[in-house]
Amino acid sequence: MPAPEKLTTTVSTKGQIILPKAIRQALSWKAGKKLIVEHASEGVLLKPLPVFARTRNKDVFGCLAFRGVTKTVAEMKTGVLAEAKRRYARS
Repeated sequence: MPAPEKLTTTVSTKGQIILPKAIRQALSWKAGKKLIVEHASEGVLLKPLPVFARTRNKDVFGCLAFRGVTKTVAEMKTGVLAEAKRRYARS
């Protein structure tokens, strides 16, 4: 198998670079895409910025307040099973 062609770009006087179109298309990166830039041992690593911030369970636990009578685990399992049977019952 032949080695992939190496693509090149140039740093402008403003410090900007243009990523080759083939790379942008392969990664589905459109104009305005936010990237994380990291210094790596062999150069620079570009990674897409996550759409949502990383969260932990303790950061969001209890954020959806519930008003009403709480259900036991057994009651929840019964309800889920009943709904599954209703949705997927064979006619």
